[in-house]
Amino acid sequence: MIHILLVADGRSPITQRWIQTMLAVDCQVSLISTFPCQPIDHVNLASILPVAFSSLGGSQVNPATQPQAESSQKFGLAAFRPILQYLRYFLGPLTLPFYSTRFKRIIRYLKPDIVHALRIPFEGMLASWLPEGIPLLISTWGNDLTLHAKGSALMGYFTRRTLKCADGLISDTLRDIHLARQWGLNPEASILEVPGNGGVDLKEIKNIKNQHLPALNFLKKNGPLIINPRGFRPGSVHQEVFFQSIPLVLKELPNAQFVCTGMVGQKEALDWVNKLGIEKNVVLLPYLNQTDLWNLFLHAKVYVSISSHDGTPNTLLEAMACGCLPVCGDIESIREWVTSGENGLLVNPQDPKAVAKAIVYACHDIALQEKSKRLNTEIIRTKAEVQIVRRKVASFYRAFIRKEFKDG
Repeated sequence: MIHILLVADGRSPITQRWIQTMLAVDCQVSLISTFPCQPIDHVNLASILPVAFSSLGGSQVNPATQPQAESSQKFGLAAFRPILQYLRYFLGPLTLPFYSTRFKRIIRYLKPDIVHALRIPFEGMLASWLPEGIPLLISTWGNDLTLHAKGSALMGYFTRRTLKCADGLISDTLRDIHLARQWGLNPEASILEVPGNGGVDLKEIKNIKNQHLPALNFLKKNGPLIINPRGFRPGSVHQEVFFQSIPLVLKELPNAQFVCTGMVGQKEALDWVNKLGIEKNVVLLPYLNQTDLWNLFLHAKVYVSISSHDGTPNTLLEAMACGCLPVCGDIESIREWVTSGENGLLVNPQDPKAVAKAIVYACHDIALQEKSKRLNTEIIRTKAEVQIVRRKVASFYRAFIRKEFKDG
């Protein structure tokens, strides 16, 4: 059995889904979390190393799963997150040497077969202190190389250091594989491209398709449902553009309902809704559990993700699997999954008028909706279905270990 030490934010749903993938392919998993987290079944929580002021860095974490005081504190910090993120680019890397000694001590004690850092900043940067003799895998998230690596000279330095140390790279986009090589990844490094959430469970989606969930009773019956599940990611996802597009959509579709998850109580969302006078057509929700989110996708006409820095959003793949037509920012990573006019619509992520036009078109064009459903079902079935992804991951881990032991 391969023993993998994962360096990741243990609170993150992405981390937890990836852990389920590793356990499903018979790996022994230990975890160094960069943020305090609850124990995870069948995982050895080896340590908490809060590098780079991780509590201020943001995460795809459901506040409902955190202690109330901690959740309230995060909501209070939300308005300052862009400033904190900017400061973190300069101060965060300076914390890495402090934690490196503890990190190396844990490695010597656990003696894992592989160390796998689930993103570059700041987990991969910490893992770059890995002692010789233990292979290092790095995963990238969508904005690691296009946004964060350029945040400061120190961020650039540690990004290059991390990729130079890496023996292998797992990415959810071909774009990041090409960029990683430009940033210094060893040409001999092992490469795997798979969805970052470990794949989409089509069987589970099918099982919930006909369920009626009381939690969704707020849905209107007489207008199209448009869902935006991306929350707030400063510098990456342009929610200000999304909100500015809503009044333009309502001129054509006055009964349209916009549902935004991860935005309840968020000052920025509330300010936009009040400023634009769109309270009757916008529902702000907390982060949803997987079943409720998938049911929203199954009821929705359109999925909206207006980003300029992204990998493959897990919600994009899930929405595609549920038959929800994607409207996304026209960027390289999204074009790996969506061909505009074929299985979705791609727009300038800085243009509210273009976003509104695409949403209205998506709601009106029945032929595009049906074509998109057929194409996206096949894309997910062949490229992102959970069992296919798990087989690829298992094969990759085994081949990676054989290669590293042979080379070593």
